[in-house]
Amino acid sequence: MISDGYGMAIPKSGIAMGTVFENVAIPLQGGVGVARASGPPSVLTAGEEVIAHHTAHPIHFETGGPGALAGVNMRAIDGPRGQFDAAAVEAAVRHPSRYSPRTRLVWVEQTSNLGSGSIWPLAKIESVTAVARRHGLATHMDGARLMNAVVASGVSARDYAATFDSAWIDFTKGLGAPVGAALAGSRAFIDEAWRSKQQMGGSMRQAGIIAAGGVYALRHHVKRLAEDHANARRLAEGLAALPGVRVDPKTIETNIVFFDLEGALTAPAAVERLLARGVRMGAHGERTIRAVTHLDVDAAGIERALAAAREVFTGRAA
Repeated sequence: MISDGYGMAIPKSGIAMGTVFENVAIPLQGGVGVARASGPPSVLTAGEEVIAHHTAHPIHFETGGPGALAGVNMRAIDGPRGQFDAAAVEAAVRHPSRYSPRTRLVWVEQTSNLGSGSIWPLAKIESVTAVARRHGLATHMDGARLMNAVVASGVSARDYAATFDSAWIDFTKGLGAPVGAALAGSRAFIDEAWRSKQQMGGSMRQAGIIAAGGVYALRHHVKRLAEDHANARRLAEGLAALPGVRVDPKTIETNIVFFDLEGALTAPAAVERLLARGVRMGAHGERTIRAVTHLDVDAAGIERALAAAREVFTGRAA
């Protein structure tokens, strides 16, 4: 069931989400930040610790939200392309001590944003969550781009989420809804998430119109994510052919392309020049640029983006 700020059921939304998660309660969230932020306080108390990859979204893009809103510490661990393995989790779990934070939660981001949209293999998820369970830890899946992983891998969302205590999905991003996300978990977890959401000002009235966009996205925009993935690979292939640009197209699994600049041109200057030509990308530091394919970028748009990139990086028109 998906419900609004008063706990009233929103027709059809629960049916649609039932195809994604099973045997869970699901409150509709008005925004991505609320969905991410309302989950941790539901299982954590101040002074406890979350294990996450050092590139995880809450560490870099939530303005210190885990500490400010839940009073918890983030323990950043390493691994290639935004992923860690069972051994890394085992090593990060703290031994009981009056001097240390208590390890409480393992956080997995599927797909990994700063891992260039990399897909966590199901076997790795199962091994990581098995370690967490052995230590009595809660597990949470940040599924902002979960459906990208589903389409690219053929593994169902249900299977990806099966070993987690909680998960959330974003209806915007690749799915293309204008607003909205949903947090899923046990009834007791969601009851606490409601309280956290209310404290954060996340209550909504007349939320059906937001849920309608999410329902439409789940019904019509999931399979087409394969087009975004193909467009991202084409973008990476075109960029790889340009001088001073470093990217390996074989590493592109979904819809996110990170590439590095090796010449004198910096990333901030490059994205300004691209924007002047009608192409929007994002600079990550001085040498790295991020590009994302989505519902509003078709194959012709990719070719226009590559033509602009050729002008920027070679000084010549296509």
